[in-house]
Amino acid sequence: MATFLLGTTLFGLPSQAAVPRIVEVPNGPAFVRFPGKTEVDARSGQLLRSDALLRTTKPGRMQVMLGTGRQFRMGGDAQLRLGSSSVELLKGSIIGWINPGTQTRHPFTIKTRLATASIQGTTVFIEFTDSQFKIFSWEGKVLVTTRSGQSFTLNSGQQLLLDLKRVQPDGRVQQDDSLAVSWLPPVVIAEQEIERRLQKSRLINGFSTPLDTLPEIQRELGVTAPSP
Repeated sequence: MATFLLGTTLFGLPSQAAVPRIVEVPNGPAFVRFPGKTEVDARSGQLLRSDALLRTTKPGRMQVMLGTGRQFRMGGDAQLRLGSSSVELLKGSIIGWINPGTQTRHPFTIKTRLATASIQGTTVFIEFTDSQFKIFSWEGKVLVTTRSGQSFTLNSGQQLLLDLKRVQPDGRVQQDDSLAVSWLPPVVIAEQEIERRLQKSRLINGFSTPLDTLPEIQRELGVTAPSP
């Protein structure tokens, strides 16, 4: 699931530059499973394809390049599927972004069964667990469309949070019940909390290279990332 997993074709062959691949696996356990195949350990440089299922368990993390400047990092107890035009987050945490300067007319879309987040030249964090669903804009505008048809626009430093424990006694939302979820408007997160998240985030910190949009995040929110 990634926007534009395959690039334009040249003489009938897909562009190698647009083939999705794993950039880095700083921590395991991390796994890849292709349709009809056995799950294998994820490794840096590994090429991917549509419908691949990616999975990490604590403290596992990985970074994936989708092509046309779209990248994401996933970690903890996370699972997602690559598609032909989006990423489907089944559970866990993901931070997705489009590299600065990337020329694209279409957004990078991250889907869940509760809502879909679309970004274009922005950085978004999504956390989907049994107890909560969170979408946070690290920088730029993030368009969120819920399964019930509501739309929200998050600006830098804003968060959309849904407490799933209030929806079901066991903390889960059934497929049919997600249409009845009552969404509250986005809220602005305090600068002190943003600074804490920036310092503690295992999806921003601990990789061999900084997040491509980190300078934009620091400039937009007025916060400073910890030294590597």
